[in-house]
Amino acid sequence: MKHLNLKTATFIFVCIFSFSLFTACKKEKEISEVQKMLKLMTLEQKAQLVIGTGMLIELPEEMTKFMPDSILAKMPSGFNGIVKSKDTNYIKMVEKLWTYLPGTAGVTAEFSSLNITSQVLTDGPAGLRIKPIHKNTNQTFYCTAFPIATVLASTWDTHLVYSVGKAMGEEVKEYGSDILLAPALNIQRDPLCGRNFEYYSEDPLLTGKMAAAMVNGVQSNEVGTSIKHFAANNSETNRLSVNTIVSERALREIYLKGFEIAVKEAQPWTVMSSYNKINGTYASESEDLLTKILRDDWGFEGYVMTDWGGGSDLVAQMNAGNDMIQPGTPQQVEQLIELVKSGKLDENILDRNLERILNIMLKTPRFNNHSISNKPNLEAHASITRKAATDGMVLLKNDNKALPILKEVKNIATFGVTSLDIIAGGTGSGDVNEAYTISLFDGLINGGLTPDSELAEIYTKHIENEKAKNLKSGNFLTDFMGGTVPVAEMSVSKEIAAKMANKNDIALITIGRNSGEGGDRKAESGDFYLNENEKEMIQNVSEAFHKNGKKVIVILNIGGVIETASWNSLPDAILCAWQPGQEAGNSIVDILKGDVNPSGKLAVSFPMSYDDTPTAKNFPGQEVKLVGEEDDKPDQSGFSFMKRVPWEIVYEEGIYVGYRYYNTFGVPVAYEFGYGLSYSTFEFSNLHLNSNKFEDNLQIYVDVKNTGHIAGREVVQIYISAPQGQLGKPEEELVAFAKTKSLQPGESERITFKIAAMDFASFNEKNSGWVVESGEYILKVGASSKDIRDKNTFTVSEDLNLETVSKALIPQQKINELKK
Repeated sequence: MKHLNLKTATFIFVCIFSFSLFTACKKEKEISEVQKMLKLMTLEQKAQLVIGTGMLIELPEEMTKFMPDSILAKMPSGFNGIVKSKDTNYIKMVEKLWTYLPGTAGVTAEFSSLNITSQVLTDGPAGLRIKPIHKNTNQTFYCTAFPIATVLASTWDTHLVYSVGKAMGEEVKEYGSDILLAPALNIQRDPLCGRNFEYYSEDPLLTGKMAAAMVNGVQSNEVGTSIKHFAANNSETNRLSVNTIVSERALREIYLKGFEIAVKEAQPWTVMSSYNKINGTYASESEDLLTKILRDDWGFEGYVMTDWGGGSDLVAQMNAGNDMIQPGTPQQVEQLIELVKSGKLDENILDRNLERILNIMLKTPRFNNHSISNKPNLEAHASITRKAATDGMVLLKNDNKALPILKEVKNIATFGVTSLDIIAGGTGSGDVNEAYTISLFDGLINGGLTPDSELAEIYTKHIENEKAKNLKSGNFLTDFMGGTVPVAEMSVSKEIAAKMANKNDIALITIGRNSGEGGDRKAESGDFYLNENEKEMIQNVSEAFHKNGKKVIVILNIGGVIETASWNSLPDAILCAWQPGQEAGNSIVDILKGDVNPSGKLAVSFPMSYDDTPTAKNFPGQEVKLVGEEDDKPDQSGFSFMKRVPWEIVYEEGIYVGYRYYNTFGVPVAYEFGYGLSYSTFEFSNLHLNSNKFEDNLQIYVDVKNTGHIAGREVVQIYISAPQGQLGKPEEELVAFAKTKSLQPGESERITFKIAAMDFASFNEKNSGWVVESGEYILKVGASSKDIRDKNTFTVSEDLNLETVSKALIPQQKINELKK
């Protein structure tokens, strides 16, 4: 490179200096603006800003007219538009805020005289959750129902997830919201967690990378996100009071790692603290979690809000660094004012938390006078969701090339209620009010195929009859907030199966499952296991169609893992479509016809049975008897309507979650983590490392070739097997992944990875530090965690002591041992 002349060098220096000065001045301006606001705020205004303004809950008159006055009096502020406060100015403000975006989860206070604008906070993980019908307008405000998080993780494609986030963020901005309460990135520790559909994976690396891509995509629209539920929130049973007991190492390596990646790679505007306790302290009251780990260790720059109704002690929450209480009540505002006046809460702490809130406010569309269009590009977003769903579907079985469907196949028998009543997404805050959902039946027609109308009519009548019974899920939040309650599967006799086999070319069978917040699933028939009607349907249809030399395809329309080992030998092919969003039927047919070559890979393991899971013996926890001070305090949120039952769950498996457990202890699974078939085949070759001795990093190169006859994409997964050392390690851990471009038959692509020491480090509880122990390491490249195509080795000559972090979240048992 030629040396720069003096003139050019001077010009570059001036540019750099000017930019630095501009950035510093801008930051100084922001600081001074926030400080000015704080100085002018009254104590009442400060309290109103850190406490949410309630949540507008409107129920039809027929649901409330029979409620006794004694019950109505206990309803929270916001119920049917009533603001309970002695402050008339506060009432007027809140009533105005609630008109900004009907159906939003919450809004913060605003003070126009101080130039403090409200922040509108909206659900959710699979798309913006707002009311479609607003008063005083004829427009209908539909949002896109994107695929659930598990689908997105199953794409293993961060670029695609970024595009989904970008589309989602446009709807957030153009409908007038400021912060999306998403993504959710808790680990799928157990298959029965009711909110697994909102979460990405059982693996923290895949979780973190997907979440970071989503956050970056949403926030590219200059709106915010709130990553949740921070942290160790991996079950819904007694979620307001459950005490998660977990080791420091498991927390750091498994349950916090995804959040750490998302914070460091994407800087979400906000974080939502979870309901549960961690080792005895509510997450929203834990200084260890919210200050030492989140801010000191990771450098988080935004503010923390509670989950809706989370925590118990306002002083502890404010001190811990939980800056905002949601949804908030006027009583909490009054309580906070009194706490400051009495000296129980230092006003400087309140100001610190307010400064964080106001710094984020300066970024929001509302503060920056964005003109709301109410016209996001829903058509373009539908196209994105269709692609994302298709790319996240996982082909589990495909015997004798049953798929793609041959061109001569036209007439199709569609069995299963979700063939017509397909489930686009889960329930609760993860539900979306979309304009439409394409069923499998309609998707087949759109794809030029002919689903059997006689069979469809039988199912239609069954579905109508069942729904006329006013189905309830038994989950309060699902029934209260809406969402699809699956219709019970009807019996399919051998006679019906034979009749359909005689006049159709192929059979499709859907198995549907749904779940949502507020409750966990069950290891029972009709949930984790198939019920008798479902088993009979698969058995009878398979026998009848196979007798006629015809194929049978099972499609799993599920939000979480189910048992497959007892029946997966019967059909010719199994496609895990998950809950694919509003374009569900079109996306499934794209795969069935071969318009898209499946490339999804499982982000979570499918065990042989529930008893094989490492968490079966302790999920979802148990009630505990308290010693000393009563812990089942009255719910202070005025929102959750749930009694706080003293409850405890012990993460006895430690770091051995998902495939880390199955692969280490030789437990067979039905389908392993990272598994997924293609209509093509791929060859991995020329694996080599830049060095067989690890120093600062490791560069890995591998060639991937499409050896089949159809264009397609492959996911390259890099695992490392470490020496056991002093700490002990799983059999292998995912350390990197990438997805190829669409490779034509015979085409190759070289994939390059760069691995740092922290990518395969272990957490040493003794010194609260990350370490890579010395020894020989095996690097594996594969198409799944079990389908390893090539290996190489490298050595670490001496222990690498990496980052030392805060000593935090120590379990009580360990504290007692240390005291001894």
